[in-house]
Amino acid sequence: MAGGWAQDGAVNEQIEASLADELARLKARRRPVGESLSHCAECGEEIPQARRAALPGVKLCIACQQDRDARPQLRGGMNRRGSKDSQLK
Repeated sequence: MAGGWAQDGAVNEQIEASLADELARLKARRRPVGESLSHCAECGEEIPQARRAALPGVKLCIACQQDRDARPQLRGGMNRRGSKDSQLK
């Protein structure tokens, strides 16, 4: 049951769309693009051939990638689908 101008199932549609957007963002973030580097872009250490073959487009060695993954990720913006302004339009 929806209230106001919202259609039935609108809340579920918003939740599903938000989840789909987040999954797409995560999938796009994971995939390196371009040619793999032979040496790490941050520390200059050689990137093992097995890593370059497993992850085409890799730019960081394992240690630098682990350091980067351990940093907290700040996410900006807001969920426009859940804001009152977007529901009124």
